[in-house]
Amino acid sequence: MKSLKILLITYRFYPDVGGIEVNSEVLANQFLTFGADVRLVTNTIANGDKKFHFPVIRKPPIKQLIELHKWADVVFENNPTLRLSWLNIFIKKPLVIAIRTWINRADGNEEWQDKIKQWWIRRAAYTIAVSKAVQYEQYVANTIVIGNPYREELFRIIHGIKRDKAFVFMGRLVSDKGADMAVRLLHSLLQHKQLLSDFGSTEFPKLTLTIIGDGPEKSKLQQLARELNIENHVKFTGTLKGAPLVQALNEHRYILVPSRWSEPFGNVALEGMACGCIPIVSDGGGLPDAVGAAGVTFKRNDLDDLIMKTMALIQNPNQDLKLREKSREHLENHRPNVVAKKYLKVLESALNQK
Repeated sequence: MKSLKILLITYRFYPDVGGIEVNSEVLANQFLTFGADVRLVTNTIANGDKKFHFPVIRKPPIKQLIELHKWADVVFENNPTLRLSWLNIFIKKPLVIAIRTWINRADGNEEWQDKIKQWWIRRAAYTIAVSKAVQYEQYVANTIVIGNPYREELFRIIHGIKRDKAFVFMGRLVSDKGADMAVRLLHSLLQHKQLLSDFGSTEFPKLTLTIIGDGPEKSKLQQLARELNIENHVKFTGTLKGAPLVQALNEHRYILVPSRWSEPFGNVALEGMACGCIPIVSDGGGLPDAVGAAGVTFKRNDLDDLIMKTMALIQNPNQDLKLREKSREHLENHRPNVVAKKYLKVLESALNQK
């Protein structure tokens, strides 16, 4: 049987950094391991230092783009990318589109560009939504929910590292990510003397918060920690990547994802879980899908509910143990080879419809 020729289109790619860029690379590599022939097209011009096992064609001229579409058995858009895929109107190849974010403006309104994207999505043989929330919001016929993969070769439990810190937040420091809620949560917990006597014992880590990331809200968060008189309990590391990031995550017991924005999925929760952290996440968007039964959810933008759910978790060792047991099964469903196999099944079904 001849190998499946996949034209993978992604608007942005390495060396740009982001969820779509990472997922495009992960899926392309996995498609290769299953015997497919992959060519990746992107609008990102910069090359970077990394080498790939598949051709990466950056901002191709129209003639080359025509040749690539003719070459392909199936076209896979990793998020709608009309500037690189519009030729499918004329060169009609089976089209599958993964929807990785909301097709509207940040304020929820729809502009003409969004309506064009929605029209384009409806042309696809299949669409893949990264969460039930995205499926519900952007629903079209033939939509299949497949959660994101995580980079298992990077995010993992490292034995021998002492997990002696309580909370970690990882993300861009902007108001939508809710890092201030993490600071206020810690302040509330520090007011409870019973928790203070438990934390710091042999069974509990230090009651601290590590904030990994950078952004325009950093100075405000530092000021908030000072105003609440907990600056000695809050550490700002700045942006961490690779091994230092994995090391830091392995030092913590819980990862906080208190996003005010409805995240389409929430890879950060998976990555923390893979490093042994129990995720505590807001219930907006795709975050409940990202943690499944292996995490704790609270009402989005509700500090009191966050405090209550966190208190209940850290005071219940049995719940902690059950969540850690469930994390193994949950992570198994998000391993790159498992996710890529589901994608390939959809791509093959689109080809068979031709």
